[in-house]
Amino acid sequence: MATDVLAMVLAGGEGKRLMPLTADRAKPAVPFGGMYRMIDFVLSNLVNGGYLKLVVLTQYKSHSLDRHISKTWRLSTLLGNYVAPVPAQQRLGPRWFAGSADAIHQSMNLISDERPAHVVVFGADNIYRMDPRQMVAQHIASGAGVTVAAIRQPLAMADQFGVIEVDEGGRRISAFREKPTDAHGLPDAPHEVFASMGNYVFTTSVLVDALTRDAEDPESKHDMGGSIVPMLVERGEAGVYDFRDNDVTGQRQTERGYWRDVGTLDSFYDAHMDLISVDPEFSLYNPEWPILTSQDPWPPARSVHGSAGRVGMATESLLSPGSVVSGSSVNRSVLSPGAHVHSWAQVDSSVLMQGVQVGRNAVVRNAILDKDVVVPEGARVGVDIDRDRELYTVSDNGIVVIGKGREVVV
Repeated sequence: MATDVLAMVLAGGEGKRLMPLTADRAKPAVPFGGMYRMIDFVLSNLVNGGYLKLVVLTQYKSHSLDRHISKTWRLSTLLGNYVAPVPAQQRLGPRWFAGSADAIHQSMNLISDERPAHVVVFGADNIYRMDPRQMVAQHIASGAGVTVAAIRQPLAMADQFGVIEVDEGGRRISAFREKPTDAHGLPDAPHEVFASMGNYVFTTSVLVDALTRDAEDPESKHDMGGSIVPMLVERGEAGVYDFRDNDVTGQRQTERGYWRDVGTLDSFYDAHMDLISVDPEFSLYNPEWPILTSQDPWPPARSVHGSAGRVGMATESLLSPGSVVSGSSVNRSVLSPGAHVHSWAQVDSSVLMQGVQVGRNAVVRNAILDKDVVVPEGARVGVDIDRDRELYTVSDNGIVVIGKGREVVV
């Protein structure tokens, strides 16, 4: 039952590879998809699945994340439900979290207060839909101490992931290896491997014992994937959950198994591009399994001017409430609330966050513009990459990224 489960969300990540988007906010607080924050996806999955006792462990630059959770994620206290941000409290001494396992160990009071039969531990910075009830049900039926969610990936890409190797039955984990160069394919698909998604279901007694043992090991990295899971693999208590088996109500078959780790600027950008095609790889339009977030009182999105040579037009794009396309051209882009593209400007294949202003005759291509960035009249972004590299952050794949509140150099 959902009442036997406590959900813990690990949201303390610094997100260095997403700089400058994480310059003054935690990675799970980074805006995504126009209206959302990254953390909204995991919280929506858990809440839609009926898990209504959730704690979010925070640490790095957590103010905007704490504010978003407190403002947005209010459940019925009358029924004992809650989503509670929990900062690093230094309960075990004057030190911060040494790793994801240490974060839970230092927050053990949350488990002892609720006394759940099972603890769900999910990461906070991936984009996907998942019904967690099905993973929990498999965990309980299997009798495993921990069940690790896994997504199938090509064998040739094994050196990019934490790889789960399984026994011949395909359900018990025989080894958990970090970015191996000699990985073995799966019993039912030799050309594929299981990559860890960073989502776990634990039997509570097993989790508490493993965390206690890990805390006593001075050589440990105190990491869930690097320390706790390998410990339980050695004890024969670890099982795997194949994400391909997960059925989400209202989801199209083509979206089955969609999961993106948006840990780099390029993967963050690519995940946005997945949203905007006619048949998107990941659709935000599923009322049966909605992605929930705060709904500020923005007016409707607006497209204005229709005279010759000055037509407000947006194609293959997501326009959030409060955004304005004013006599300009927007193509294959995501506009967040309050983003305004002025007359004769061109925005192509870009992500504009809240309050971005693109002036008249400006051009923005292949870019991510953080909150309140100003592109002055006639300015160019993503046109001369060599010049952009001298002024801004440019990703490995040539995406120009401009940090919060900056004004583009003309």
